[in-house]
This record gives sequence, structure tokens and C-alpha cells, in this order.
Amino acid sequence: MATIERTGSFQDPPRLRDEWEDDLALRRLLERIVPATVREEITPSLAEMGRAAATELKAIADEVDQPGHEPRLVPFDAWGNRIDEVRVSPQWEQLGDAGRRAGVVAIAYERAHGPYSRIHQMALTSLYAPSSALYSCPFAMTDGAAATLMHHGDRELIDRAVPRLTSRDPATAWTSGQWMTERPGGSDVGRAETVARQDGGVWRLHGTKWFTSAVTADMALTLARPEGNPDGGRGLAMFYLEVRGEDGRPNDLRVLRLKDKLGTRQMPTAELALEGTAAMLVGSPSDGTRNITPMLAVTRMWNAVIAASVLRRGLALGRDYAHRREAFGRSLIDHELHQSTLAWLRVEHESALQLVFHVVGLLGREESGDATERDRAALRMLLPIAKLITGKQAVAGASETLEAFGGAGYIEDTHLPVLLRDAQVLPIWEGTTNVLSLDTLRAMQRQDTLPHVLADLREIATSTRDQQLATIGQQAIDAAEHAAAWATQAADRGPGTLQHGARRFAFTLGRAYQAALLAAQAQHDLDVHRDGRGVAVARRFAAAGIDLLETPGAFLAEDAALARDEPIATDGDG
Repeated sequence: MATIERTGSFQDPPRLRDEWEDDLALRRLLERIVPATVREEITPSLAEMGRAAATELKAIADEVDQPGHEPRLVPFDAWGNRIDEVRVSPQWEQLGDAGRRAGVVAIAYERAHGPYSRIHQMALTSLYAPSSALYSCPFAMTDGAAATLMHHGDRELIDRAVPRLTSRDPATAWTSGQWMTERPGGSDVGRAETVARQDGGVWRLHGTKWFTSAVTADMALTLARPEGNPDGGRGLAMFYLEVRGEDGRPNDLRVLRLKDKLGTRQMPTAELALEGTAAMLVGSPSDGTRNITPMLAVTRMWNAVIAASVLRRGLALGRDYAHRREAFGRSLIDHELHQSTLAWLRVEHESALQLVFHVVGLLGREESGDATERDRAALRMLLPIAKLITGKQAVAGASETLEAFGGAGYIEDTHLPVLLRDAQVLPIWEGTTNVLSLDTLRAMQRQDTLPHVLADLREIATSTRDQQLATIGQQAIDAAEHAAAWATQAADRGPGTLQHGARRFAFTLGRAYQAALLAAQAQHDLDVHRDGRGVAVARRFAAAGIDLLETPGAFLAEDAALARDEPIATDGDG
């Protein structure tokens, strides 16, 4: 066979080495928030995942990203029997099995480290997720289902499902779906049309689910309206169902089609017709949207962790490539403008990481029974805030990462475009940015919530001694207090004014927390490592602006006209 000589110059692709050893931000964060004895016990699992995520799991994920690995629907078998089987790539299932064995879901329920179990689990997830080809999504819903069933305390369902949902054994482990969205409304689940009718000891569900992620799951939690219940969210109830019966046949449901999506192509998302699907009631026969809250708490946390991990992966690839790529006579890493780009990516990653793990710590304390009332109030408000901020950060960071590779970032077989395709779903899953902004306002309606949140933030922001960091901490406090005052003023002007500014309110509170947490981390790095890199990150973040609020209602009328493309009256002829 003739040898083909390699001539000319070729770009050297980016390489990952060890995602645990190379993630200084994650290691120092855990050093600050996790006791040394716990860190010593959890580090081996994190180190093992960090190596795998950079090597064998990354290679499998890249293979799954190639054409031919997309899920496909097989509605009938060779003899005409309806089977509605969705077949996925065996390599995608390999990634799932690797996550199960590592305990990506199980760690949170084994509770080996009490309130720090969630931190261990999510640190592992942050390493696993970017190399999982989005298997992290089924795991998020599986974790959410287990938490929801545990919360409602139905012993029959707990004994049947939770050991399977939290198993490390791929042969016995289950995954769960989350079937909420219907044709009339996405986030407005109160418009759901699926009807639940009692049939002896079971309920039968009739309706169509418009988006059902991870349709290959073993079970699902879903919403339906028991016959006779009123319209709206309060008339819905939550149900548990298993996707297939003991004989392996579909549980009176049909897969109508698989969705053709921008991203998350590896994971099957389907439209389903429920045609008398057998189900069991979870919780009360009404208030289903409230009953499903424990699931949303967990899945929104996962979404935020995955978003932070997207930022980390983009930074890791971009930084490595900048050392390999020469342009205009110098390595990219030596060009001042490119240094600014990579520094921005680092700031985005570390600010997301700090906020996310503050929320993870709060949830861990709540689940272990160690949470204070202040912790619970902060968790209620910060869960939607963390999810909405990090989702936006992930998309912007993924876009910047692709641009850092020039044309190669736009070529599918470099496995770079998948970063942006998959990141784009993160501001959409588990509630869009606008929906989460409204959820933030709802969390604030309890009178004690905002004072507790401000107290939590002040404690973080005043924990620094370095003068630069103390200044940043005070900026964070000022922004949060301004947000609280703005909310009062906006509410006085009416619900429309409050809603109009809900995004800026949520982003301001979130950025205040990010600034305070970055300052706290930087103080730790100064004290323990005599390293000022954290100070630089905190300064760079604060310089970009913390307080994003406008005068209540200042642009309300103009925005309404601009949105409707209506003329705007002027005071004169200009």
C-alpha cells in the first residue's frame, strides 16, 4: 500500500488531559466548602472521573456525536405487532452505564457524607456531564423522580422504584422521564389536556404529551387532570407510570414521532399518545404543579451544574488550543486580545461554578435536615436564579469557544459545534429565562424570603479581609439591597411593572451572589495559597457590572410599543 505523505502545515487539535487535575477552580472550591476529611474520601472518585472524562468517555461521546448514532423509532416488529421501540446508540448507553457505576445518581441517596453528599454528587456530575453525550439529562430526571417519590412518602412506590432509580448496577438500574409539556402550553402546564380516569385500583391516562425527554426511560412522572377537577394548575394531579408492562409491551401508549432537534440529538425526545396508560397517583388528587416541585428543584440544579460544566469544557479546549495554534508569528496564547477572551471565559465559568455550588450546598443541607430557615429561603429563591443565569452564560460561553477556533469551530467533525448545539437547550429546559424570572418573584412573595436572602448574601460578602475584595463584597450588598428596594417600588406601581423588570431583578440578585462568592473564594485562595488569581477573577467580574436594574416602569410603555411594532408619540418635531 502506498504511503501518503503529510505535507504542508496542519492545525493541531485541542486535547484534554485530566479534567480533575486541570480544573483548579473546582478543586479550590471544594477545598473551601468541604471539610478535609470528606474531601480525602471523595477525591479518588473525582480523580477517576476526571481522567475518564478527558479520555475514554470523551472518545465515546465524540463517536456518538457522529451521524448514524441518532435514536430511531421502530413502531412495528417484523410480524406487524405494535412495539413502539426507540432504539438508541449502544455507545450512548455505554456512557450511561459508566455514570451509573460511578454513582452519578446514587451518591445523593447513599448519603455517605450527610449534607456534603450532594456536593460530592454534583462535583462528579460536573466532570462527567461534558463527556456524557447528554446522558446527564436522563440522570437529572431520574434523580428528580427519586427525590419526588421520597418526598411524598408513598411506601409502595418508594420500595418499587427508588432502589432501581438509585442503583449503581446497570443491569437493574432504572431511568425516569418527566412528561409535562402538552400542545396547548409549554411552561403553562395548567392548560394540560390529559385526562385521568379511575379504573378500579389504577388510573388510566388519556392525552398527548408534546415533549417527552428520554422516552427510553423505564418510568415517568407526569401530570394529568382527574375527571371532574377544575381547569388550571390546581386541577392537575401527579402520576407515576411505568413505560412498559411485565411482558415488555408499551403501557397503552404510542410513540407518535421523535423530535428533530437543534441539539441533544443523541437523546430521544418524542411525542406520545397516552391511550389508557395505567398510572398511580402520587400525592393528592389536585395541586399537581405544587406536588412536582421537588422534581423541579433537583432538575433545575442539574441544569445549572451542566451549564457550568459546559463553560469549563469550552475553557479547557480553548486554552489548550491557544497553546498549540500559531497565528501572525505567535502562539494564540501570547496575543493580548486572545488572552482577554480566555480570561472572560474563565470569569464566566468561575462565577457560574460558585453560584451553582452554593445552591447545591443549600439543597444538601435541606435534604439532610441541617438547613436553617435562612437556608431554605435562600434555596427557594436561588434555584430559579442559578438556573436562568448559568443557562445564559453557557450559551454565550459555548459560542465564544467556537469562535476561538475560527472555521474549525464550525465544522461538525471537530466535535466543537455540539458544545453550542447542546448548550442552547439549557435556558429552555426546566423553565425559560422569563418563566424562571417569574418564579423568582413568586419565591419572594413569602414575607421572610427576601430578608433571609439578603442576610445570607451579606454573610458571604463580609467574610473577606482584603480591601479589594471587601469593596467587591460591598458592591454585591449594594446591588442586592437595591434589588430589594426596586421590588417594593415596582410592586407599588402594579404587577405589570414588577413583571416587566423581573429579568433584571433576578439577574441582579444572581450577579450579586456571584460577586460575593467569587470574593469569598479569592480570600480563601489568598489565605491558603497566597495566590491572587481569584482576586483577578472577582475584579474582572465586578467590572462588568453587578446591578442591572432600571427605574421601575421606565421603559414599560416603550417596550410594549416596540414589541408590537406600534408608533410612539413624541413631544415635538425633534
